[in-house]
Amino acid sequence: MAAWAATQPGLTFACPQLPPSPLDAMALVAGIVADWPAEGAAVVGSSLGGFYATSLAEQRAHRGWRVAVLNPAVDPARDLSRHIGTLTAWHDPQLKFEFTAQHVAELAALTPPARLTNPLRYYALIAKGDELLDWREMLARYAGCAGEVLEGSDHGLTDFEDHLPGVLKHLQG
Repeated sequence: MAAWAATQPGLTFACPQLPPSPLDAMALVAGIVADWPAEGAAVVGSSLGGFYATSLAEQRAHRGWRVAVLNPAVDPARDLSRHIGTLTAWHDPQLKFEFTAQHVAELAALTPPARLTNPLRYYALIAKGDELLDWREMLARYAGCAGEVLEGSDHGLTDFEDHLPGVLKHLQG
């Protein structure tokens, strides 16, 4: 996404490193998007970022933002409750942080409503080969949304470039 965004004149692209605390992460993102227009903006998130993108979009459902979720976490409070303790960052194994029961509670508090306010705003890219998350759960959560279910791939969507055109088509509306 970053490589594509760098080629787009006038496009504002933000991809911050989010803190371990879900409430702090959402506060950081809320600050970034505070002045975004109601139309012409989009949010994209992968895995836990997909959960955050959904939570953010549902909190601001009055805005017409497009949303793309890539192998989105559906119930991270449940899934991550088994990982309380010292963890390493996915993008940098040297970076360690504490993940606590409080973080799990924060995730639970951020859980969006069971029904999306406007599924047509969403595009879900879901890989059946995701080794961390259940693709059937993702598909059920994002039922009625545009998107693509991949027969293989993996959690990190190592073949993401092949699917970027579909994501972009949706985001550009």
